[in-house]
Amino acid sequence: MTTSLDSTLAPKTPTAAPRALPLRCRNCGHTIDAAPQALCFECLGPLEPLYDENRALPDRTTIASRPASLWRYREWLPFEGTPTYAREVGWTPLIEAPRLAKRLGVARAWVKNDSVSHPSLSFKDRVVAAALNAAGAFGIRTVGCASTGNLANAVAAQAAREGLAAWIFIPHDLEIGKIVATSVFAPKLVRVRGTYDDVNRLCAQVADRFGWGIVNVNLRSYYGEGSKTMAFEIAEQLGWRLPTAVVAPMAGGSLVTKLRKGFAEFSRAGLVDGGAPRIFGAQASGCAPIARLVRDGGEFTPEIPHTIARSIAIGNPADGRYAAKSILESGGWSAHVSDEELVEGIRVLAEETGVFTETAGGTTVAAAFALAAEGRFTPDDEVVLCITGNGLKTVEALNGVLPESPVIDARLREVAALAAEHG
Repeated sequence: MTTSLDSTLAPKTPTAAPRALPLRCRNCGHTIDAAPQALCFECLGPLEPLYDENRALPDRTTIASRPASLWRYREWLPFEGTPTYAREVGWTPLIEAPRLAKRLGVARAWVKNDSVSHPSLSFKDRVVAAALNAAGAFGIRTVGCASTGNLANAVAAQAAREGLAAWIFIPHDLEIGKIVATSVFAPKLVRVRGTYDDVNRLCAQVADRFGWGIVNVNLRSYYGEGSKTMAFEIAEQLGWRLPTAVVAPMAGGSLVTKLRKGFAEFSRAGLVDGGAPRIFGAQASGCAPIARLVRDGGEFTPEIPHTIARSIAIGNPADGRYAAKSILESGGWSAHVSDEELVEGIRVLAEETGVFTETAGGTTVAAAFALAAEGRFTPDDEVVLCITGNGLKTVEALNGVLPESPVIDARLREVAALAAEHG
């Protein structure tokens, strides 16, 4: 008896590497064969996978019958054949948040909770799943990344799982939680003096010199497509319909562009009901080049980061202009918030939903409140907040913020006194 891919994604069995799709320039339309290449040699525009418009697409029932991973949407991912790596990634919870909805003044609100993503507790597991399968397609056995923390965790974890060599480059001053959550997987971890933008420039040279698969450099064309699966899951988890608004954090800017692309792809396939959601981007005020471009217009201006939200502190984001364009074309907007506001966002999300997020998620929540205060949402809106990382990664952000706990003797009368004190 033979079995299909649909029933065998979970077991770890040897498979032939998938075939990566060819690439086309987003700007000039030039096409090339599949390759570990992110920029068009004709115009230096970004390359994107070229999908066969006549390919067979599954219906709702077929998708719903597949294993709970991002590969249930494989026809919209940039490969042909069976995925070799990261076959358990994806399918995180969508949690309704009625108290947040009330505070935002909207009809309904949900939290897309990638803070519990497998294996490294952030949405970066999605993009790394795509990137590693691209590496497999090209026969690359050494992978790496430039990272502000979450991507480092995801590459190190998945490379360890799959037996690949990994070189991880990070700014020297990252939070200890993110450093530990990378080094525990035994990659070659290199701390670079400077900002993320300095690290990224170095990694572009590393990719050229050594031919390694740097997931967000020479594999970026395939890597970014993994983000679309967050949009696909939101649509399916809402009963095959679309929300009216989505709020997401912005670092390099890719996530908001891919969310919009994912919703549009499902609409074209006839899988979902409802119009395209408005996309709202969130950044910390200490590094908000995309949010300022959306709000102020004019020319894009890179920034030097000064914020505790290090996971989204990219001063010269690769997809910044495209992110701003996607937001504005969707009818959305952006907001940037102070470090104090984003810390309060972490607390509010925890207290109202039971979800503990890192600084990027706190930024998303605080920006949602700022957008609501500006009148960017309507009472009929159904809003999804994308929470992209776990709070255990940035516990330093809450130092001196949370109340101190009382210390008592093991006597009932002392508990009674506390209970009386707190009514």
